[in-house]
Amino acid sequence: MKVHAGLDEAGYGPMLGPLTIGFSAFRRAGTLDWSTFPDAVSDAPGQDRERLVVADSKKVFTRNPRGARRLEATALTFLSAGGATIQGAADLLKSAPEGLAPTAGVLSHHPWYASLPGELPLHCTRSELSEHRHRLEASLATASAEVVAAGVAVIPAGALNESFRQTDNKGTTLWSFHSRVILDLFERFGEEGLDFTCDRLGGRARYGRALSVLVPFSTVRVLSESRQESHYLVTSGERRMRIRFVQKGDTLSLPTALGSCFAKYARELVMGAFNEHFGAACPGVRPTAGYVTDARRWLE
Repeated sequence: MKVHAGLDEAGYGPMLGPLTIGFSAFRRAGTLDWSTFPDAVSDAPGQDRERLVVADSKKVFTRNPRGARRLEATALTFLSAGGATIQGAADLLKSAPEGLAPTAGVLSHHPWYASLPGELPLHCTRSELSEHRHRLEASLATASAEVVAAGVAVIPAGALNESFRQTDNKGTTLWSFHSRVILDLFERFGEEGLDFTCDRLGGRARYGRALSVLVPFSTVRVLSESRQESHYLVTSGERRMRIRFVQKGDTLSLPTALGSCFAKYARELVMGAFNEHFGAACPGVRPTAGYVTDARRWLE
């Protein structure tokens, strides 16, 4: 397997705001983890001055200037390394796989998206990003690796609610969006051999049938299934993918942890615009991150 990929989401639990699904893929023959890029990447937040912090986004992001700067540096540097040109938040929305980026028609029903920042970065300087990018490029070259995909799918609240109405099942809705990212990467990199890691989707333990439906005319071999993790080998013509769904995938897979950071960064940008929009309509209402208890306070 020459391409290592992962995805993770933010916004599945909150009451307000979008669902965001971040993904990344690296090309490298052999293993790929945090030790592959020792001079540029770390999972320790305290090393954020010299390295990009890639970990569970709850560990990377804290609600203070340093936490916001740390998350933004990781997201924008890796997105740039993956070929995305992110001048403003609208460019971030366009980094999704084809068919998953919100259309102008969808966004017209979510007027707060007009308040998204037109220029990024917000929390770090361009010189800081340039230094991180230089170190990352040097580490990638040393490891004979490259970032071949990096992006985030933003599912606005209305589109998410519509899917809930159609499926009547949150797990099915989540798979419907995750699976489109998985299929996109499989079609792009399956001929090289794709090693994919996803967080477990709720309490679901079996994914074989869903993978068979996702990739028509494929062979899906069950390697293992348990409460902790489920492994499969999917082959279709010349394409092959080893995929695992595992608890705490962002602690085991660098690409999955990076997807978590992309998802959190995009969601924070959207919630910032959300609060700016509704704060102007209702002066004095304190901002919300959208989580259930505080969302109820905000709604009231």
